[in-house]
Amino acid sequence: MTSPDDLAGDDGPLVLGPMLRHVDDASATVWVETARRGEVVVSAGDASGRARTVTVGGHHYAVVVVEGLHGADAVPYVVEVDGERAWPRPGDPRPAPTIRPLPGAGGPTASTAGTSLLRIALGSCRVDRPQAAPFTRTGDAHPDGVGVDALVALSTACQEGREPPDLLLMLGDQVYADEGLSPSMRARIDAKRGDAAPRGEVADFEEYTWLYRESWADPEVRWLLATVPSAMIFDDHDVRDDWNTSRTWREQVQQLPWWRERIVGAYASYWLYQHLGNLMPDRLAEDELWARVREVGEDGDAAEVLREFAVAADEQIDGGGTSEWSYVRDLGRTRLVVVDTRSGRVLSEDHRSMLDEQEWAHVEEHLGGDVDHLLVAASLPVLLEPALHDLEVWNAETASAGRWGQRFRPVAEAIRQGVDLEHWGAFEVSFRRLVDRLGDVAAGRLGREPSTVLLLSGDVHHGYVAPLRYPAERGVRSPVVQITSSPLRNAMPTGLPLAYRVMHTAPARVLGRLLRRSVGVAPLEVSWRSRTGPLFGNGFATLALEGRSARVVFEKAEPGGGPGTDPREPADVRLRRDVEMLLG
Repeated sequence: MTSPDDLAGDDGPLVLGPMLRHVDDASATVWVETARRGEVVVSAGDASGRARTVTVGGHHYAVVVVEGLHGADAVPYVVEVDGERAWPRPGDPRPAPTIRPLPGAGGPTASTAGTSLLRIALGSCRVDRPQAAPFTRTGDAHPDGVGVDALVALSTACQEGREPPDLLLMLGDQVYADEGLSPSMRARIDAKRGDAAPRGEVADFEEYTWLYRESWADPEVRWLLATVPSAMIFDDHDVRDDWNTSRTWREQVQQLPWWRERIVGAYASYWLYQHLGNLMPDRLAEDELWARVREVGEDGDAAEVLREFAVAADEQIDGGGTSEWSYVRDLGRTRLVVVDTRSGRVLSEDHRSMLDEQEWAHVEEHLGGDVDHLLVAASLPVLLEPALHDLEVWNAETASAGRWGQRFRPVAEAIRQGVDLEHWGAFEVSFRRLVDRLGDVAAGRLGREPSTVLLLSGDVHHGYVAPLRYPAERGVRSPVVQITSSPLRNAMPTGLPLAYRVMHTAPARVLGRLLRRSVGVAPLEVSWRSRTGPLFGNGFATLALEGRSARVVFEKAEPGGGPGTDPREPADVRLRRDVEMLLG
């Protein structure tokens, strides 16, 4: 394997990071990848923490729990590896990274002095490209264009005085392993394995480590991730397009000779680079896999430990595993429940479910009241435009249940994979179960009803807000609202904006209802309609929660000189406010 020593460049003992992950009122977790084994110390004023690195596949990682935080002011922090200062680097013109304790984040029953403002920036779908022309141009202006990077725009704004968000919620496709590799990444893969399959895609754990560094080592992005706490969940492109969309898809991909190493690398790297930092410190301390990796990896190499775990995780489909990727964060009087909608699906012909029963039990345990705001985050939107939802219902019934006859099933499967008909509408039993549970929460049947119940998602390369309406007899008192924001940085496929606009029309909704009726599926008791957009372009949404009030702002990233211009330097970008809406 390639040694990370020759990847460190000018970063000294750090290969990647620091990344500020979980923060509460007294502690924080900081993730790093280092160039060698050692002890990592993070100091933030009077607070500090230390941890030994673990080695996996020749790469070295540490998750440091910083304890002793107090107050509400941001505190600069320093990272040392074996006594050598690793971050911030000498001469870096950017502000020092800071940790800002989150008051009252010990849980939903924690008290806070006065009413505090909680800001959550959310988005998904970010390809890695150089921060320069022609890549900063739009796809319409240049075939290699993917627009300016919304994370770079946010980082620049924060360095210039904008108050950073309290959390960056990244809702899938943090890396693209199957398409959209940067030119340097493609060249490096070609140098390693030439024409060997999979061409133009990541093949194994080692190449995933390259991909994560390519995606997160940009100086502006790196500063942002070192300063703003982050929470993440994967989607299909973190693994491969249409990941676990159907039983047929799994059978097809498992026949590929390179697939086993790809899925092992995907799960192992996701666990290391994304999932570990999602956990609150007490959950991290209880995690049996983390304990095993530390036991083996502090002095040896834990690659085989994670390999066994990854193989088992891939077998979780249809309830065959024990991995739980969904997780919970308490943010003062707000509860964030992040739901895995990819790896724990049930795909048998007689029963399709977005989550297996173990994952359902874990998620539903935390979907209750007695909080000011309940946030349910998932990569895939729960509420798509109704016409598209009904199209997915029709497709699932024809492809899986053969409602239009057995001869049509291969056609329906090809349509499903071709146009990504794999959201909650394709698992409508799961959709009804989740919506019913949220209705009980919003009606106050599971504790005092929250002020808002907000569904946060990405994936679909546009943004919108869609309130969910329940029948009056359900007694729902709190607004239940879908907020979707995507992409952070990606090209818009030709024809997709027109397709989404058509889906938002009345004739499309009528056609959707007819397709649903044609396969004998009863109409839903709930209804919804987008109140915005669709909003296109690279950007993100910021959710602002203050007491029991909530609002959302959508912002778009564009060159500093305005649309159609090229940035003079990577940070020559700006944010433009697109839509602002009061939610409750």
